[in-house]
Amino acid sequence: MVYPMHVAGLKRELPLCKVNDHLYIGAFVIFGDQELTVACARDLLAKAPEYDYIITAEAKGIPLAHEMARQAGDAKYILARKAPKLYMTDLFSATVRSITTAREQTLYLDGTDAALMKGKRILIVDDVISTGESLAALENLVKKAGGIICGRMAILAEGDAIQRNDLIYLEELPLFNPDGTVMK
Repeated sequence: MVYPMHVAGLKRELPLCKVNDHLYIGAFVIFGDQELTVACARDLLAKAPEYDYIITAEAKGIPLAHEMARQAGDAKYILARKAPKLYMTDLFSATVRSITTAREQTLYLDGTDAALMKGKRILIVDDVISTGESLAALENLVKKAGGIICGRMAILAEGDAIQRNDLIYLEELPLFNPDGTVMK
């Protein structure tokens, strides 16, 4: 089963994936889809508020944040990692449980990146926002670092995220019943 959709002027067919016996989601993956990543970054930047730094969570937001920063001429964007790395110091952390992750995860922010965010306007970006758990973890990291959240953006808003008035997104992605029909 697939769900056809248009985003950033491009058509894609999203495979439907089982979350549980009652819920399926459309798998939206920008990894490896350079054309889609470039188009989505362009369209999101057209809607973006003024910001100093973009932040995203590892891993699916990385190509989007990278391309947005490249197109905007930003020298740097910030990445919250799923595991601490040897080069990271003075770590900040926040826990998250997203709809596509089977277990609780922790996001880590390097202290050097945290210092850059202090008092700066931070734009949070991700590929898809659904439950808002990943977004909340990023918000927590930005606040711990002393950053000012100036916007929350995603390519797609899914499920309850569609109703959020604090989220800028390009398209809505519905949730699905096991037979592939859109949930009401």
